[in-house]
Amino acid sequence: MPALKPTQFEAEIVWLGGVADRGQTLAAEAVQSLALGLDGPEGDCHGGVTRASCSRVSALYEVGTEIANVRQLSVVSQEELDAIAAEMGLEAVDPAWLGTTLVVKGIPDFTHVPPNARLQAPDGATITVDMENRPCIFPGRVIEGNHPGHGRAFKAAAQTKRGVTAWVERAGRLAVGDKMRLFVPDQPVWSQLSVARGL
Repeated sequence: MPALKPTQFEAEIVWLGGVADRGQTLAAEAVQSLALGLDGPEGDCHGGVTRASCSRVSALYEVGTEIANVRQLSVVSQEELDAIAAEMGLEAVDPAWLGTTLVVKGIPDFTHVPPNARLQAPDGATITVDMENRPCIFPGRVIEGNHPGHGRAFKAAAQTKRGVTAWVERAGRLAVGDKMRLFVPDQPVWSQLSVARGL
């Protein structure tokens, strides 16, 4: 019996991008299509089979520890970008400012799709959701350079709307306009989740 359940939800790709060198800038460069290998998006600095651990997993590892790279892509929804922009008092938030790989539209409350959900493209390329991508100060600096006086508002405005990190499960190609089908784990929520979180 399949452990992943196909859903009626489809995510239309409305923007694609890549970050060549994060040391130079967090901002992504927009592209019309993107090749995905098992080590991540071609030419993106977030690719690789392994990566240095960061603050997301600092309760597990000292920052900089080599770990498997399940943060190959940053995926956000157009609906949530629009909500962030409105809260910041901007007409729009350019996904390039956030170092985004993929912008999709059509899935409600996208940031909270369950971990291990999959999005599958028409050619079979499939990405797996790792976890919610928590907002940090770095996109705010890029935004500040484009809209002085607004950068500091990003972190608060993006809470619960920053999208997800993901990794490539099956290689292939994504293109603007493609529709990716959402698959979710066929598993109930753990009965002890609130206890484990200390709620």
